[in-house]
Amino acid sequence: MSFREKPAPGRLLLDDTVPLTAVIEASQNLQSHTEYIIRVQRGVSSDNSWQVNVCGISLPLPPKKLIGNMDREFIAERQRGLQTYLDSITQHPLLCSSLTVKKFLDPNNYSANYTEIALQQVSMFFRSDLKWEVLEPLRDIGWRIRKKYFLIKNKEQPKERYLLSWMDLGPDKFLSDKDLQSAMKLFTSLSTPYLCPLLFSSTSESSALLIRPFSERGSLRDHICKVKPRESYLKKYCNPKKSQGLELPHIKLYGRQILEALKLLQDGGVFYGHLHTSNVIVDEGVCRLMDVENGMLGVPSALRPAFTQLRKINTTESIDVFCFGHLLYEMTYGRPPDSVPVDQFPDAPYTAVVSVLQSILSTEACKSGMPTLSQLIQLTRAQSHHGSEEERKRRKILARKVSRNKIHNKLTSTTTAGNISPPTCPSSPTPPSTTGKSICLSSHLSDKLYVHLSLLPLVCLSLCQVKPALCQISNSIFTFESACIM
Repeated sequence: MSFREKPAPGRLLLDDTVPLTAVIEASQNLQSHTEYIIRVQRGVSSDNSWQVNVCGISLPLPPKKLIGNMDREFIAERQRGLQTYLDSITQHPLLCSSLTVKKFLDPNNYSANYTEIALQQVSMFFRSDLKWEVLEPLRDIGWRIRKKYFLIKNKEQPKERYLLSWMDLGPDKFLSDKDLQSAMKLFTSLSTPYLCPLLFSSTSESSALLIRPFSERGSLRDHICKVKPRESYLKKYCNPKKSQGLELPHIKLYGRQILEALKLLQDGGVFYGHLHTSNVIVDEGVCRLMDVENGMLGVPSALRPAFTQLRKINTTESIDVFCFGHLLYEMTYGRPPDSVPVDQFPDAPYTAVVSVLQSILSTEACKSGMPTLSQLIQLTRAQSHHGSEEERKRRKILARKVSRNKIHNKLTSTTTAGNISPPTCPSSPTPPSTTGKSICLSSHLSDKLYVHLSLLPLVCLSLCQVKPALCQISNSIFTFESACIM
């Protein structure tokens, strides 16, 4: 399905990242209580609004009165207090996207039980392949309303833990169902040190099921907030008590690794656009990006409401640069910026980091343009003098491993040529090895891989215009297989 085609009838696709605003329009006395009428609006269009009648709210609202609570002056004062309360909720970056708030303000579109739907889909999957077993559901560890997580294990590898995620396909899905299945198979073959491997994927007309390794150490945001990965995201991130920025060596190391991962994806023609600290796994000093497939699945970026307001962000690369600036700010100060552009940066001991932040998040940068990924990589290399001794040793070890794997794969392919048949069914979820594999984006899919950025002026950007010259990226760390998907 191209971005110009309309979605299938009967299914309403909503962008959950579009903010809802609420204004109390009026109040009326009904016997023994007062009812407030709230007008809710999605996005910037006043045509996309509706009314909600609210009474009996049992939350910490403005003070009540036992006597005189029907007085006109008291009702007007209480209405102003309620408006302030609603504004604080709808403008909070985490609360505004929670299912509780969405159900309250938009009950017609958020009345479904997404947990029950996910359990049904996951149960069907496990009945088709008995080697997998659910250990426990990971409730509310992520912010997406239509995405649910489960901790699972493979009975053939009982000590290993895997993360199964089920999600609805998003409103930006642009591939046909058949092409999406083929494209997702390619992601399961992707191998690079800075991307979290996707072991298995299965897609249907409306949803996707994914399996990847589970990291007990948690995400980069878990490290910054010093919280346990399995807790609810609201409990972890809404008001963290011990949140603290990282030390300068870690900022430089993680920043450089993330930039290199973004550059590898860009050189391979793959648009990311979903970079934030919760999508970065940290394990033994190595950062790995997660959810690289989100663009294919059509789900909107968490930072879309922010970058769609900036005219200079009109390419896929500039979106990734903006997201990197957002992430770098959180690594430095221990919290994301309240708003962008940022003109006054808090005092920080790392002037070099602040200069990079200014080149991305300042008003001047948002008006005149941001640096490219290549420029940021060169800047970080110049500042760190090509990294510490420990980092250089780590890179040499990684290079040796990649070289050995490449030689082993060549020998294996020589001895077993003609004996291997490609998988014919996406419902065979045996976890493949994540080393020595490679990926190819065929010409059949290359012409169809486009992304449609809503709210931007009709930008349709090619994702995968892969040429043979791009198939050798970063000295065999990130390669594409020569076989094409039929």
